[in-house]
Amino acid sequence: MVEFAGYDMPLQYQGIMAEHLACRTGAALFDVSHMGQAEIAEIEAFSRLVPGDIAGLKPGRQRYTLLLNEAGGVLDDLMVANLGQHVQVVLNASRKEADVAHMRSHGVAVTTRFDRALLALQGPKAVEILPEAATLKFMDAAPVQIGGIDCIVTRSGYTGEDGFEIGCAGFDGEALAELLLARGATPAGLGARDSLRLEAGLCLYGNDIDETTNPVAAGLGFALSKKRLAEGHFLGAAAVQKALAEGAAAVQKALAEGAAENLVGIKLEGRAPARAGAEIRLPGGEAVGRVTSGVFSPTLNAPIALGYVRGDCAKPGTTLELIVRDKPLSGQVTPLPFVPHNYVR
Repeated sequence: MVEFAGYDMPLQYQGIMAEHLACRTGAALFDVSHMGQAEIAEIEAFSRLVPGDIAGLKPGRQRYTLLLNEAGGVLDDLMVANLGQHVQVVLNASRKEADVAHMRSHGVAVTTRFDRALLALQGPKAVEILPEAATLKFMDAAPVQIGGIDCIVTRSGYTGEDGFEIGCAGFDGEALAELLLARGATPAGLGARDSLRLEAGLCLYGNDIDETTNPVAAGLGFALSKKRLAEGHFLGAAAVQKALAEGAAAVQKALAEGAAENLVGIKLEGRAPARAGAEIRLPGGEAVGRVTSGVFSPTLNAPIALGYVRGDCAKPGTTLELIVRDKPLSGQVTPLPFVPHNYVR
């Protein structure tokens, strides 16, 4: 057990490698009840704080979006599901109190459901373990009864695999977990969750994105609605539009200022991983960025990392050196994700 965002969380049950591979080949069950669930009925007010098209989100569908500040920095990344009378928002554990305060300060009425449980069932065999949700497609959301327990299920996750995130009343969480484990799911902890999401090229709030990160630099352009960008009616719109408009000019600015501005994937040679904070250099010693996340990839049998580098160093195939204990580890910029996604669309 380890401390995470104010909670005691399982790092592993039977070993990170075994749990990671169970998710890639079978089905793994993660308890993510530390994350915050909330409900918002005022869609128009909420839309003014995010760049995603929440107003156009159809009932029964979910969308990934970003909560931005005025400077275009990422206050949090969110999953938003339209449940008909309201949207359900899932917030990161370390940010949920600040998120709610921010939204309320901008006139959004938020009903918190922090007492609810949230389980993530992930892997190619997840649908066999949860046949009650088999008709859902990727990013669908629906009320589903599982073993007599009322749940809200979305077909989504944080591993790159097919799977489901399942919310229920807090007092039903243990019974639901026991049911899914009895059907064949493997319990998995934070260690496997981190290695899985990193292989999938997914950002971790606090490591790869934070309040100083513009979503364009973080490669989160897919979360920016073209319609919303054209309208510009959301907090931080001007900063995001500016980052998009700079385009190639941003590379020249980075060259002039030595700025680390593009999030890239890096696959390393050898076996040793580079952890968050490791300096990134060009061969020969010039510093061009810093690692934000790093792990040994069980699927690729090699160490991988995410990090921000200078714009001219972000091209796939670029050779870089990551400094670990004052020693350079050679690696190359690699297209993301490291491991292809296996979503059911």
